[in-house]
Amino acid sequence: MLLGAHESTAGGLAEAFARGEADAAEAIQIFTRSSRMWAAKALEAVDVSRFRAEAARSGLGASASVHATYLVNLGTDEGDLRRKSIDAFADELRRCDLLAIPFLVVHPGSHKDPQRGIANIARALDAIFAGHRGTCQVLLETAAGQGSSLGRSFEELRDIRDQVRQGERVAICVDTCHVFAAGYDLASPAGYEATFRHFDEVLGLPLLKAFHLNDSKKPLGCRVDRHEHPGEGCIGKGAFRRLVNDPRFKSLPAYLELPPEGNKASLARLRRMRTSTPHSRAGRKGARPFARRVHPD
Repeated sequence: MLLGAHESTAGGLAEAFARGEADAAEAIQIFTRSSRMWAAKALEAVDVSRFRAEAARSGLGASASVHATYLVNLGTDEGDLRRKSIDAFADELRRCDLLAIPFLVVHPGSHKDPQRGIANIARALDAIFAGHRGTCQVLLETAAGQGSSLGRSFEELRDIRDQVRQGERVAICVDTCHVFAAGYDLASPAGYEATFRHFDEVLGLPLLKAFHLNDSKKPLGCRVDRHEHPGEGCIGKGAFRRLVNDPRFKSLPAYLELPPEGNKASLARLRRMRTSTPHSRAGRKGARPFARRVHPD
C-alpha cells in the first residue's frame, strides 16, 4: 500500500508535492479548486507546467488523486444545484486531465429516494462523460450513510456504476471511517475479511482503486462521519495493521484525511505497522460483512 495524505495547495497546486515529501508520503491527494465554493479560477499554463514538473521530479504523480469539491451533488433532481454540480464536476475532470492526475474522487451524492438518486447520479455522469474524452477515472467514495447520502453500501455503488453507460470510467475509493460508520466491521479480523469478501462479490476487488485511511471517532454502524488518526479511534490499530499489510492492496494509494499537522506522525506510525506484521487472513468462513446498525434507517 502506498501511504499518503491529502496535502495543502496553498501557494500553488505544485506546492503539494514538497509538502508530501516533507511528510514522507508515497501518494498525495489534493483539491484543484476550493472545496467550499462554486467559483474556480482557471488553471494557467505556467501552473500546469510547474505541477507536471513537480509530479515527475517527486515521483508522486502516478499515485496522485483529486478530491472533488464538497458542494457537488450529482444525486439531486433537476434545478440550479444539479446544473452547478454537473458543470463543476466536468471542470474537475478537465483539470485532472490537464494535470495528468489519474483519479478524481467524489461523494456520489444524496437524495431522499435512493433509487431516484442513484439514477440521477448515473445520468449526470453520462452527461459529463459524453462531453469529455479524457483519461482520468472517477472514483465513487463510500459514504457513512449520514442523512440521505448515497453510497453507504457496496450494492448502492454497484447500482450507480451499472447504470452509467461508460461504466468502465467509474471505480471505487473506500474510506475506512465511512464503511465502518455504515456498518462494515473492519475492526475485527473476521469482519475485515468478510467486508472485502463482500466487496469482491458485489463489485469485484479490481474496481477498488484507492483508500482514504481514516479511523472513526464514533462506533460501528453509527452512520456519522467523524475522522480520527489511524489506530486512535473505534476501528483500532489491528485493522490498519491488517490493511497496510494486505497483499491485495499492495499497489494502491491510500490517503489520510486529517488536519495536515498530524500527517507526518500518522504516516510514520502506519509505515511501522506495514513493516512489523505480515497480513493474516484470519477471517472465519461465513462471517457477516454487516454489523447490526446502531441507528435505524
